[in-house]
Amino acid sequence: MVEGVIYVVNLNRLKRTGLARRNVRAVEYVREFVRKHTKAERVVIDASINEFLLARSVDNLPARIAVSVVKLDEEGRNVKASLAVQVAEQARREESG
Repeated sequence: MVEGVIYVVNLNRLKRTGLARRNVRAVEYVREFVRKHTKAERVVIDASINEFLLARSVDNLPARIAVSVVKLDEEGRNVKASLAVQVAEQARREESG
């Protein structure tokens, strides 16, 4: 079993930015957050993060996102970030709709 760390990234500060590039900035913010906290040189972002951010439309970001980070090599220079947990709000919306 591959062990990893779960980080909760706060995206509230990105709600002050323009609507057009909000999702792009959110993905880059997650990448920089993971790079800063793991001291990795290369961060691979899984498609599940982008799909989760786009599920609520381009301009309506969630307040925070849980990200699971797994090392791809022994030194920890390359890491992969993927969506860790589905938010209860999204599960409720799928049940009702």
